[in-house]
Amino acid sequence: MSLNGIVNNALTGLQASQIGMRTTSSNVSNANTPGYARTEIMQAPRSSAGQGMGVEVTGVRRVADTFLQAASLRAASDAERADAMFSLLDRLQSQFGSTDDAGSLFGRLNQAFSSIASAALDPNEQVSRQSALSDLELFFSEGQRLSTEIRGMRDEADQRIGDGVTRINEILAELESLNGQVQTLSANASDTTGAANRQSVLLDELSGLIDVRVEKQGDGRVFVRTGDGVALLDNSRLELEYTPSGTGAYGVDYGRITAEVSSSGATIDVTSNVRSGELRGLMDLRDKELPTLAAQLSELAAGAADALNAAHNDSSAVPAPATLEGRNTGLLATDVLNGSGQATLAVTAPDGTLVNRVDIAFTGAGFTVNGNAGTSIGDLVTELNNAFGGDATASFTDGRLTIAAAGGNGVAALNDPADPSSLGGRGFAHFFGLNDVVDSARPGFFETALTATSAHGLAPGGELGFKVTAPDGRQVADITVGVAGATLQDQIDALNDPTTGLGQYGSFALDGDGALSFTPSGAYADFEVSLASDTTERGSTGLAFSQIFGLGDAARLVRAESFAVSPELRADPSKMALAKLDIDGTTAVGDLVLAKGDARGGQALQEALTTRRDFSAAGGLSGGLSSLEEYAARLAGDVGARAARAERASDAAQSVRAAADQKRADVEGVNLDEELAQMTLYQQAYNASARMLQAAREMTDTLLNLV
Repeated sequence: MSLNGIVNNALTGLQASQIGMRTTSSNVSNANTPGYARTEIMQAPRSSAGQGMGVEVTGVRRVADTFLQAASLRAASDAERADAMFSLLDRLQSQFGSTDDAGSLFGRLNQAFSSIASAALDPNEQVSRQSALSDLELFFSEGQRLSTEIRGMRDEADQRIGDGVTRINEILAELESLNGQVQTLSANASDTTGAANRQSVLLDELSGLIDVRVEKQGDGRVFVRTGDGVALLDNSRLELEYTPSGTGAYGVDYGRITAEVSSSGATIDVTSNVRSGELRGLMDLRDKELPTLAAQLSELAAGAADALNAAHNDSSAVPAPATLEGRNTGLLATDVLNGSGQATLAVTAPDGTLVNRVDIAFTGAGFTVNGNAGTSIGDLVTELNNAFGGDATASFTDGRLTIAAAGGNGVAALNDPADPSSLGGRGFAHFFGLNDVVDSARPGFFETALTATSAHGLAPGGELGFKVTAPDGRQVADITVGVAGATLQDQIDALNDPTTGLGQYGSFALDGDGALSFTPSGAYADFEVSLASDTTERGSTGLAFSQIFGLGDAARLVRAESFAVSPELRADPSKMALAKLDIDGTTAVGDLVLAKGDARGGQALQEALTTRRDFSAAGGLSGGLSSLEEYAARLAGDVGARAARAERASDAAQSVRAAADQKRADVEGVNLDEELAQMTLYQQAYNASARMLQAAREMTDTLLNLV
């Protein structure tokens, strides 16, 4: 080998050692940098005409395993989804508290009924009445707070979805830019490891937001797809779009995550393609978990209010209140009263003696008042006024029945013990809410006592909007049904129309109590039909069709926010009904029918806690007979169980993520011991190459000295 060959070999050795040292130093300095994968040089011998010509560095390689990276990305998506759900459910569980926490919803329920029991022991004691009403208010206020908290969490989840979509777009845009850089560097045979490391960091972050599949191209570019194959980034990029609703309200169309293809401008819906990642966890929380808990909370609050009102309406204060003003029933004066059984309205003097009594008997599609027949609510008002003969007056305005005694007297109601009245499954006074202890601005129950032949009373032009969602999250239909015909059956037929209504997906039907229900058809049993909008109004009641019949989340899930102790009772606790009318078929004018010290009404209120009543299915809790305390315990258990399941899922997902990341790090990560060994090797090789140059110089000097 010539001296020139020796020099050339030494120089290539020096260069290779320098590049190796630079690569090693980069590895060492980034030993703790997240997302960094170690690099190594690729060397090959140089030769010419069969003779060795030193060494050539053919490139710098980033050490990575695509299969381990894919496993790590999948694990990150699952872990972030589980963590998103656990973090909010754990927060909510702490807000609900436990059954033995006096300040929790459940503790306040028990305290309220304990105070009612104390009031029933001494119905003449004003302080005990005040305590009972205050504790009831605390219970319903806690229900309002929790419902507001759930709505706030829905809004938080919705906002985070919007933030996540924004960040996804930023990541995809940067990856697209990096793809261009990598492609150029690769074409020029330049080092692409820096750009590749940045790609890796961005992909790790992206996988936490949404499940992705990565396809590495030969020129260093990365193509990104959702887990089920929708291309987010290839030769063009999708621009995701999502607008948060700005509210956690129920019955709001939260919209869809759509995407605009940059190359064509076409828009596609990708909501159902998000299968994992933080966004899927947040969507599941917003659309499933939180509404489920809101439904259960509202059912408990509504059940408590209804049970208390049932007892209070069948009781009376002593003396009786001068006026009984009912709730907004959503009914019209022309509506026929369909019911059974008997009830009595009594006008009483301040000393509790009977001034006048009116006996009402419901006879199916009609009634009698002291034997005089009628059919509609308007007829009822007329016959009541005739029967009162000036001792009291009845009126019905905007869905509310009001009865006011005259001459400083009071008025009270009693269901016949042997043949209790029933309108939509509730007693006469209870159905109209004449003496409610718990008020609500919206219907708390949806048994309307209407029938298919009742006039629907909806103003022309109103519309009901529905959306139909497939089990995989795809929105398959938007259906709008206008006000139709004159009767409820006409409106139900319009809803059930298979072409213009929802008949393809199921059917609506009215039961014997006037409650409207929807039964999905067999082929669409797993599809979700939800109310998206309602512009109807029934007469002058101010209530929409969906509010009266409890259609959609907006009507049912926010009930807990509307219950409060009657302002009239809070202002004057003496009006709390702790007594009962003592009246039967032989009771005559002048007889004592209300007595101070009577605690039968208070005892009925107390028994509302333990009396089994019919609860509707709500969320994960089945319907059926249950007492308030039993249902509260079931709710507490379900809230805790959901949080516990979310915690276990999060722990398991984090364990899988840690294992996947560790296996990936074993291949990609920097091992300082190995790098130290490489550094020593390159240093020794560099020294040897330098020594070779020195030897060549000495040999050259020797030759020159010979001349």
